[in-house]
Amino acid sequence: MSTSYYDDNAERFFADTAFVDMSAVRARFVAALPPGGRVLDAGCGSGRDALAFRGLGFQVTAFDGSSRMVEMAQAHTGLKVLHMDFSQVAWVAAFDGIWSCASLLHVSRRELPAVMARLRDALVPGGVWELSFKGGHGERQVEGRHFTDLDEAAARALVMEVGGLEVLASDTSGDLRPGKETEAWTNVFLRRAG
Repeated sequence: MSTSYYDDNAERFFADTAFVDMSAVRARFVAALPPGGRVLDAGCGSGRDALAFRGLGFQVTAFDGSSRMVEMAQAHTGLKVLHMDFSQVAWVAAFDGIWSCASLLHVSRRELPAVMARLRDALVPGGVWELSFKGGHGERQVEGRHFTDLDEAAARALVMEVGGLEVLASDTSGDLRPGKETEAWTNVFLRRAG
């Protein structure tokens, strides 16, 4: 997975995403976590959500594949943000919740089951996981970025392929960034079987 787009466009991406109000999107995830629980922000980008989770009293671990986004997220959140990609995830039963907002969409469909299995294994049994993909079908390249687009049916099929996960909810929503309201997102809320 190439991160050069985010390294080269970090300031613009940060400005476009760091202050978008995602509180309503985070609500079901936060409600399912134990007080003070351990949260992994997987592909944290600007650090917007990691900062929010820390502010709500959770223990937050965050990582991103772009070195420039890691620097900006650390400055924005005050957290140590790890520079790593999904292939390096090796935690086992370490988190009560995983948040992967608009990050797994950059993994090829062929690689998604293995990547998601690694993340599933990082959850405690009964842990919850929120993930999102651009709505649609297939894979595409845009400005040097790979996108795997999934509708709800394809996302649910992927979850079944990975195994060990229960779909608690899925829905389609609009983009919250100004000027992108017509773009659809597929959101899936999961629990690790246990």
